[in-house]
Amino acid sequence: MPSEFNEKVIEEFRANGGRVGGYFEGSRLLLLSTTGAKSGNRITTPVMYLPDGDRLVIIASNAGADNHPAWYHNLLADPDVTVELGTETFAAKPELIEGDERDRLYAAMVAVAPTFAEYEAKTTRRIPVVALNRAA
Repeated sequence: MPSEFNEKVIEEFRANGGRVGGYFEGSRLLLLSTTGAKSGNRITTPVMYLPDGDRLVIIASNAGADNHPAWYHNLLADPDVTVELGTETFAAKPELIEGDERDRLYAAMVAVAPTFAEYEAKTTRRIPVVALNRAA
């Protein structure tokens, strides 16, 4: 179940065609819906993204916590995800990005959202980078 903070962001996102204020104002934001690995319930989470060609790149930073966010565990367990981008909703297939490409994409996110550098500095875990590709 989304936190009260996330619920408000989701509500605002949907009411304003993908635009939100507050903490995420001016950020590229999507809504990612996954199936809970433990609960089996559909869970929607607001996530910042970076466009990279035809795909959308998301970062499993969990604000620099030492554990991965729930959405990341969920998409590993069940890669059937849905993305809401602006007023559009579509199925997507997640792809874990590793190596030099992961580093390049993480650096690109840091360039547009410097707090991601702080998240990386706060944890010893290697923060996963995931590309969302539209399902065919």
